[in-house]
Amino acid sequence: MRECGILLPVASLPSKYGIGAFSKEAYEFIDLLKKAGQHYWQILPLGPTGYGDSPYQSFSAFSGNPYFIDLDELVKEGLLTKTECEAVDFGKDPRDIDYEKMYFNRFPLLRKAYMRWKEQGHTSEEPKGVLGGETALYCFYMAVKNHFDGKSWILWDEDIRLRRPEAVARYEKELADETGFYGFLQMEFEKQWSRLKAYANERGIRIIGDMPIYVAFDSSDSWFHPELFQFDENCEPIAVAGCPPDGFSAAGQLWGNPLYRWEYHRETDYEWWMKRMEYSFRLYDVVRVDHFRGFDAYYSIPAGSENAVFGTWEKGPGIDIFNRMREKFGKLDIIAEDLGFLTASVLKLVKDTGFPGMKVLEFAFDSREESDYLPHNYTPNCVVYTGTHDNNTIRGWYEDLSPEDRQLAVDYLNNAGTLEEEIHWDFIRLALASVAKLAVIPVQDYLGLGGEARINEPSTLGKNWRWRMLSGEITEELAEKCRKIAKLYGRV
Repeated sequence: MRECGILLPVASLPSKYGIGAFSKEAYEFIDLLKKAGQHYWQILPLGPTGYGDSPYQSFSAFSGNPYFIDLDELVKEGLLTKTECEAVDFGKDPRDIDYEKMYFNRFPLLRKAYMRWKEQGHTSEEPKGVLGGETALYCFYMAVKNHFDGKSWILWDEDIRLRRPEAVARYEKELADETGFYGFLQMEFEKQWSRLKAYANERGIRIIGDMPIYVAFDSSDSWFHPELFQFDENCEPIAVAGCPPDGFSAAGQLWGNPLYRWEYHRETDYEWWMKRMEYSFRLYDVVRVDHFRGFDAYYSIPAGSENAVFGTWEKGPGIDIFNRMREKFGKLDIIAEDLGFLTASVLKLVKDTGFPGMKVLEFAFDSREESDYLPHNYTPNCVVYTGTHDNNTIRGWYEDLSPEDRQLAVDYLNNAGTLEEEIHWDFIRLALASVAKLAVIPVQDYLGLGGEARINEPSTLGKNWRWRMLSGEITEELAEKCRKIAKLYGRV
């Protein structure tokens, strides 16, 4: 069955309170997806954001972002008042997310809601009996992290940094209320997200979620489970993740995430990964696994390196981990993010799993060489995108093309007479017309927006993850146009 969907991060939804959330605007977006003939809503990771506000650097692989909690729902529950919410400064620009204001102004509101929740007869211990084990560990982690003024666990006092039992017991007692606060937030997150996801599923919309292969160093995952990672006896990294130098970066990319001790994971029958995948499939209907090639081979950079030049390729777990997942979960609805330079062994791993890989049109038009990303090279078992959250919008990208690459695109599309302001529709049609069984288009491309609407520019800080869609920007007319094109190419 041929299908299509739209990519829009939850944070990029319009809302009254500075950032997209599980609010009425999210429900309205789902209604628009249905009207537009879509079957999927693709989002970015839902975890709490840390360094650089990136959803790929979360404080936990088993928790949700408190920013996404709908404040109006807390008003309905009697935990906040409308006046209290509207009095807070969340930023003035409806196009922009001001993360500093989110942090300093939203959390006091959430703490006020927690206080009133306890006044209703609840206790700080209650979340422990409701949340999953790893989520509860995250709540304790955040309580200790706040105790140390937000510092990463590697900078905490040695006794709690190394999780000595007497220290853990002491902090659990001292920080019970703060741990309960984060537990309350996770309960609200899970309740509101479950309701929103059910609403989508009832209307024939499935959620594609994103699972980063790596976790952040500043996370409950690496603090509670140092045995899972390549750490020394002081719990400091021996090597970290990144990617080697290429045509885009002479120094490579130094991500800094902890690397896994794959031999340990294999010995434990991938127990932690099974829990992680189970949690992911509870949140999402389909899981896009980021940096899929890392399961075949991963780039290891010595800890303390200034760049990624002197890293080495090391062997990952290969098909073994996915065979174990199939034994536990049966059929796996996974999309393999297999972008970039792929070796024969990576291609074999993707083929052996049977997972659809990704095709991105913005990677297709290189006049110097033939490209696997040109649609005539596709097979049905793939997912095609005009671009991803890491790319420019299709209009922004087209405007930046070299004359030679632009001519290749014009020739391929046979669109020499097309108005420049309509060029995004030519690429959308190209994606929908392809043999790919699923086509996913970023909402900015349907809106025909330029580079100012880009979500993320890798290897940069300070300007990413901030773009928001405006209320009413997807009109009934645009939704109908999306439906007509989807129907034309057999995707409704």
